[in-house]
Amino acid sequence: MLCWSLNILRRGRKKNSPPHQRASEEEEIIAKDETMAWKFLSLEEVTILLEQDIVGVQKALEEFLNLKHRLTSLKEAVILDYYISGFWWAKALEFTSVQLGGFLTLLNLLLENVDTKHMTLEQNIQELGYAMAGIGECNSVKSGGFEFFTVDQAKAIINYLKISLFQHYTLYQYLFHSPREELVIGDENIVELVKPADSPFSAPLEEGLPYDIYSKFIALVPGKEEEIKEMDGDIHSEEEPKAESEIDPLVGYTIEDVQSVLGEITNEIIANVQSEINEKLQIQEEAYSARIDKLKKI
Repeated sequence: MLCWSLNILRRGRKKNSPPHQRASEEEEIIAKDETMAWKFLSLEEVTILLEQDIVGVQKALEEFLNLKHRLTSLKEAVILDYYISGFWWAKALEFTSVQLGGFLTLLNLLLENVDTKHMTLEQNIQELGYAMAGIGECNSVKSGGFEFFTVDQAKAIINYLKISLFQHYTLYQYLFHSPREELVIGDENIVELVKPADSPFSAPLEEGLPYDIYSKFIALVPGKEEEIKEMDGDIHSEEEPKAESEIDPLVGYTIEDVQSVLGEITNEIIANVQSEINEKLQIQEEAYSARIDKLKKI
C-alpha cells in the first residue's frame, strides 16, 4: 500500500514538475534501466521513430530491422506490421522514450519466443508474467526489468498483447514454422537463332522449287526488293492513262426543268397507285354485296 502511494506521488510529481526536472528524472531511469529498455532499439532509434509520421515509422523500422523483401516475403511483412502497430499504440498512450524502448523490447522478446524458441502459448504467457514481475512494487526481488511501467500501463500492455499476439498465436506459429511453396514466376530458356544470310529465305530443295523461279521471285535482297517495287510503281504510274474529268449530267438544266420533270414523275406514280387502290376497293365492295345478298335470302 505504501509503495502504491509512492508511485501515485511520483506520477503526480512528474506531471507538475518543470521540464528540466523531468528530463533529469528520465536520465536517471535511462541510466538505471539501460540494459532492458534499449535491448531491442537504442535511444537514438526510438527518438527517430517519435519524430516520424506513420510512413516515416515504416521506413525507419524497415531500416532498423533490415527488412529488404517485405513486398515479396509474407514473414517480413507480418513482422513489420507487428512492430508498427505496437509502436503506434504505445505512442498513442503517450509512453516516454524509456517506456517505448522497453515495450518494443517486450514485443521482440515474445516474438522471438515464437520464432526461435518454439514456445507454446502457455509458455509464452508464463514468460510475459516473468517479464512483468515487480511492476508497482518497491525493491522487488522478482524483477523482470520493466519497473519503469506503471500498474495501469502494465494492464494496458497485457490487454494489447492478448488481442494482438496471443489471440492469433496459431497463425504466428504457422508463419514461422510451416514451409510454404515457392511460386515460380519466371523461367529461363536458351534459344538458338539461325545466323543471318545474304538472302531473306534459305535456298529451297531441288525437288521443291526450280532455282530460276526461286532466284526470280523469292531470293531478293531487301534493298533490291525495294528498288524493284519503286521501279514497278513508276512504270504503273506512267502506263496509267489520265482519268477523264467527270461531267455533271445535270449541266444545261435549270431548277424549273428539274421541278417539272419530278412533278410529272410524281403525278404518274400517284395515278398508278390511285388506280390500284380503286380496283381493290371495288373488289372488296363486290364481295361485301354478295355476302349481304346471301344473308337476305336466309
